[in-house]
Amino acid sequence: MKAVVIEKYGGPEVLSVQDVPMPLPKSNEVLVQVNASCLTRASAMMRSGTPRFARLFLGLKRPKNPIPGSGFAGIVVKVGSDVADFEVGDAVFGETAEAFGTNAEFICIPDTRVILPMPDHLSFEKAAIMCDGPVTSYNFLKFLGDVKPGQKVLINGASGSLGVAAVQIAKYMGAEVTGVCSGANAELVKSLGADHVIDYTKEDFTQSTERYDVVYDTVGKSSFGKAKKVLTENGRFLTPVLTGSMLLPMLTNWARKKKAKFDATGLSPVAKVKTMLRALEPIVKQEHYDAVLERRYSMEQVVEAHRYIDSGRKRGNIVMSL
Repeated sequence: MKAVVIEKYGGPEVLSVQDVPMPLPKSNEVLVQVNASCLTRASAMMRSGTPRFARLFLGLKRPKNPIPGSGFAGIVVKVGSDVADFEVGDAVFGETAEAFGTNAEFICIPDTRVILPMPDHLSFEKAAIMCDGPVTSYNFLKFLGDVKPGQKVLINGASGSLGVAAVQIAKYMGAEVTGVCSGANAELVKSLGADHVIDYTKEDFTQSTERYDVVYDTVGKSSFGKAKKVLTENGRFLTPVLTGSMLLPMLTNWARKKKAKFDATGLSPVAKVKTMLRALEPIVKQEHYDAVLERRYSMEQVVEAHRYIDSGRKRGNIVMSL
């Protein structure tokens, strides 16, 4: 089969499409023919081996799992002898988390991992991105931010894959939402339901006189030190990007009412991820929910796709369609 392979850390040019052995399912595994897989900043960071401390987990000199990608959607083509919940022909979606491997024509995944029947209202491409922006943002807003109706939520990076999901999820939760993005993306963010939009090229949200119950920095461009000035007395600063500036604030959360919180959603227990996916169903099923699928790439265009991710101009989500 064909797959995207990373043989060493570096820029997009280290990616190549190669013929690799077809995986064979073990007794507890499902073999899935991949119709679509997610292309994300996380995949680009895995490719580049940044931040460098992540190589302790990814592999010191090269990725231990050389095929990138975690979110997927496809068709079951073979099941192991002990698999009871899936049959050949089932449409499924899910994620492989730290095992990666979904930027390939086929993957094997244990039936005890994050793999679920694909809802009728989702296309393969929309299902492939569910475990990226939607699940991550739901985790941060629901469990770390504890967002309640009427609260004020600011989303930094509101036009990215996590941001477009966060704007819509926060609105569904009843929050008053402010999105921070470039002026070029302001109309997109407004169309997703944001009550207010701040153009970061013209205004620094950390200097605002407004106060927010939650600041969700999806892109890791701000910090608790800067954002705490715009937090309410019991406000929370949330980010999925672990930087050095977050370590001390997290360690000293006990000493103050304003909190700094980080979580690696992709490493959450399987049961929690499945629960979040089910909770997201009524949200993404709404007619006006927009997955914001900006671009589709073939496997042969993977270098071009990663260059686009690295440019920082990506709006919403991009997928690899097979």
